[in-house]
Amino acid sequence: MNTAQFLQQHQVWCEVLPHYETYTAQEMAQELHVPGRQVAKTVLLRSEGDGHYIVAVLPADMQIDLGKLSRVLGCNMSLASESEIANHCPDCEAGALPPFGSQYQMKTIVDESLASCDSIVFEGNTHHEAIRMRFQDFMDLEQPRMESFAVPIAQHA
Repeated sequence: MNTAQFLQQHQVWCEVLPHYETYTAQEMAQELHVPGRQVAKTVLLRSEGDGHYIVAVLPADMQIDLGKLSRVLGCNMSLASESEIANHCPDCEAGALPPFGSQYQMKTIVDESLASCDSIVFEGNTHHEAIRMRFQDFMDLEQPRMESFAVPIAQHA
């Protein structure tokens, strides 16, 4: 799935933002001069109980509190490996993961702190292309579960 084409097919406004190659959401935020709280980073998680995968979306300036998320979901969660991301998202560059778990037959969960943003910026299918779209359009299209599971990076280090 090409993310920009997917959004266009659903007649959702988006802006493609080409940029120099970056490998973290924080680097992408700096490269695009966008505050980290408006950059949605996407993390693939694995359920330790049943082996299901979940796409977690949170602000670039925060990180997942796995204990909190595990309590919210009722099962232990862990970070998926690069190879697991590649297996689930074969149309993306290694390590790239768009925030649309539904397009890869996975559930998506969004940290509620992103709801304060009118628009979000996230990695497309590559490490040199970002996409900006309205947060409400993302919610309407993806229909993710919204919970509180992210903490500021400094707090959790």
